Formats: sequence, structure tokens, C-alpha cells
Amino acid sequence: MAILAGLVGPTVWAKVTGTTSGNTSAKDRIAAAPPPLLFAASQVATTATDVAAQHQQASELIASWASAHGTRTDDKAFVAWLEQVFPAPPPSLASEMPTVVALDRARTAPGVAAATWLETYGKKDIWKLYAHDQKEVLDPSTGKDRKAEEKAVLKMSKQVADDLGTRYGSSAPYVRMPSLRKDHTVTSGQKCPCSYPSRHAAAAAASRTVLGTLMPDRVAQYRAMESQVDYSRVYMAGHFPGDIRAGALLGDVIGDYFLITRNDVAPSRLG
Repeated sequence: MAILAGLVGPTVWAKVTGTTSGNTSAKDRIAAAPPPLLFAASQVATTATDVAAQHQQASELIASWASAHGTRTDDKAFVAWLEQVFPAPPPSLASEMPTVVALDRARTAPGVAAATWLETYGKKDIWKLYAHDQKEVLDPSTGKDRKAEEKAVLKMSKQVADDLGTRYGSSAPYVRMPSLRKDHTVTSGQKCPCSYPSRHAAAAAASRTVLGTLMPDRVAQYRAMESQVDYSRVYMAGHFPGDIRAGALLGDVIGDYFLITRNDVAPSRLG
């Protein structure tokens, strides 16, 4: 309910002010298409636990980076390093197919509606909206910087996830088993969409790490939404749980990098 209240609020404002027409901001896009009823906390609990388990490895990776490079900003070098050290898909990834198949068999119309909305808005717009909400309660200079930083977080998350996805070429579950998504056409020999690591999960984890650390009274809301986004990707056979774990790891490391290089957060505080 808290997630819905936080996201539906802009809808009411848009109706009152009439600001949706002709404006393509994340705030107004979500205002024009408010979320349906999302998944129950019990449904996403396992995903939330999986994601939380990546924090320790992420803190170890960022500590390794900081020990060699310090806390100065060097995005190009960091991206190159991260793409070099990031773990390859585990051989056991395909063994998670029964989990994906079980969710496919249990799909409901409300679940598909929730997952479709989360897929559409969960990669960027939700997190941009949260950054906008933070801007509203910060001084103008800090608020402007917060939104700009979130934009940079999302850009780096996408870049690294895309690069790794191309490198590893790990096919999405529905590509391996086309019956999981009858709304998609999979041709003979098709390999991608490549799903390791999950781009949605990387964006969510990086955003939650940065926004939640800088405004900790809201981190519970961000974690809850992160779990929704991540679970929806497995629910619709776009990812294996292992893809989500990898995306969360990637996002955590990127978020930590932004915290130590742009926000004076000591590496020892992370993890």
C-alpha cells in the first residue's frame, strides 16, 4: 500500500494541474499510467532475500577497487575494471528453469498486469521519480545534483549490464523455452535477448543503494519496490533468479562507487 500511495500521488496532482499533456518526464509518465495492484510481499520475499545476499560480495568488490584507486571519480577506469572482474554466469543457471516454469503455470491476469507495468517503468522511471521526490525536500542545489546523479547511475548501470550481456550471451528463459512467452516470437537459432545480468535488477540495486543511503528514512520503500521489479522479471520468464542476483550485485557495486566518489561515504561504511 505504501508503494502504491507513493506512486499514485503524482496522478492526483497531474489531474488537478493538467500537466500530463505534452510532458514526457518520468513523473508525468507514471502519473498517466499509475501502477495496478502489485505483488504481495509474500510473493517477492525470496527475491528480496536473494538480492540482500549480494551486499557482502559487492562491498568486497568496491573495497578492492578503493584499495587500488582510492575514492576519486574515474568512471571510465571503473567501468573497465568492473567488466573485467564481474563473475561469469554460473554453470547451474539453466537448472533454475523449473522455478521459472512454476511461475508461468501460476500466472494470473492481475500478476501479468503488475509485471508488465513493472517491466515498463521499473528500469528507469520509478527511480527517476524517487529522485524527483527527494529533490522536492532538499535545497535547490542539492536536489538538482541528486537528480543528475541518479541519471548517471542509471546510465552506467545500463552500459555495464549491456556490455556484460553481450559478452556472456546467456539466453533469457523464454528464448530457451518459447512456450513461456506466447506473446513473443523466437526464431530458430535465436540467442538473445541475453539475460545475464538483469538490467532491471542492476538499475534497481544501484538506485536503491544511492538514494537509500542518502535518504535512509526511505530505504524500506526502495527495497520493497526493488523486490517488485526483480520478481516481475522472473515471473514473466525474462530472467532466471541467477540473472537477478547478478544484476543486484552489479547494481550494488555501482551504487557503492557513486557513494564513495561523489558523496564522501567511506568504503568502510558499505556492506
